[in-house]
Amino acid sequence: MLKVLLLFIILIVGVVLGPVLSGHQGYVLIQTDSDNIITSITALVIMFLLLQFLLIFIGWCYRRLKRTSTFTHSWIFGGYKRSRARSQTKQALLKLAEGDFKQVERLMTRNVDHAEYPVVNYLLAAEAAQQRGDYFRTNQYIERAAEVADKDQLPVDITRVRIQLAQGEVHAARNGVDKLLNHAPRHPEVLRLAEQAYSLSGAYQSLIDILPSMMKSDLHGEEEILKLRQQAYIGLMNQVMAGKGSTGLKVWWKDQSRKVRHDIVLQIALAEHLIECNEHETAQQIILNGLKQQYDERLLLLIPHIKTSDSEAVQKTLTHLLKQHGATPLLNSTLGQVALRHGEWASAEMAFKAALAQRPDAHDYAWLADALDRLQKREEAAQTRSQGFMLTLKRESNTEE
Repeated sequence: MLKVLLLFIILIVGVVLGPVLSGHQGYVLIQTDSDNIITSITALVIMFLLLQFLLIFIGWCYRRLKRTSTFTHSWIFGGYKRSRARSQTKQALLKLAEGDFKQVERLMTRNVDHAEYPVVNYLLAAEAAQQRGDYFRTNQYIERAAEVADKDQLPVDITRVRIQLAQGEVHAARNGVDKLLNHAPRHPEVLRLAEQAYSLSGAYQSLIDILPSMMKSDLHGEEEILKLRQQAYIGLMNQVMAGKGSTGLKVWWKDQSRKVRHDIVLQIALAEHLIECNEHETAQQIILNGLKQQYDERLLLLIPHIKTSDSEAVQKTLTHLLKQHGATPLLNSTLGQVALRHGEWASAEMAFKAALAQRPDAHDYAWLADALDRLQKREEAAQTRSQGFMLTLKRESNTEE
């Protein structure tokens, strides 16, 4: 266009100045074998400019025609394929909602090279193939998605780990999760997959390390995060106990933070492990310290399972709890069981009767009957057993109804 503008300016200048210079324009002679062509310089310049303009116009028409032809060809062939691919992708999404994974795979991979986002088609096809159990095609689609994704590999890696978890390839998934966390440490889906991979592979310390990020990402509520944290620490306890026994477990517990050692759920789990390992004295210390920090009936339920000769500390703690929280049925029953274990029959009778006065319980009836037998109260013991037996029958009848 700039050339055309310049030609027009020159043409206008020639038209204006032509008459002025007409008296000094001279002439041009073009001689051939048969003809002589005589013209002025001004006319020759004008004809030359017109010829240039004609050539430029012809070139412009040619380029325009060529572009139009290319566009038409692209629209007829490429546009049709893109439209076809778009339609098949929509159909595949509907089939995905229906659960027809075979059709999802087929539709997603047809005309995939002409789809708007080929990487999405390949990833959905991989998910569909995995649902059908065709692991060979699943991996094939994942590799193709990685090729077309270029630098944006995050969706491909996330899909790969998700499929590995679905296929039970836990260790491969954990390795993939470690890499994902290096690139996207707060990505919600990455954290969700990391939670699964670490839980299944027993990487409990790694799970504990990502809990703050999970909290910031609002992946779970505060209560769910707390449960995950407790489950992870219990998993660590199991690993330490399996590898180092009760001695290693006690050392590990001392090395934990104050917050961990004051967690009631973890205290209960530790006490159960220690009782299982016949470390009754340490278990008793853990339970009594826990009850001093916070009254929890789950800790009380463990006291009768402790086998130590030192009943004075237990009775002292239970008496203090009675004064602090009142004579609850569980506290009285626990006192009775401790007294029964150490041969204090009269104290056991008194405690069990106090517990039964607050609520009937078949176990307390049985323990009270044992204490009455020891005190030579045979008739009362028989009546107590009968009451416990009738209570059991009544509860079984209500359960069946």
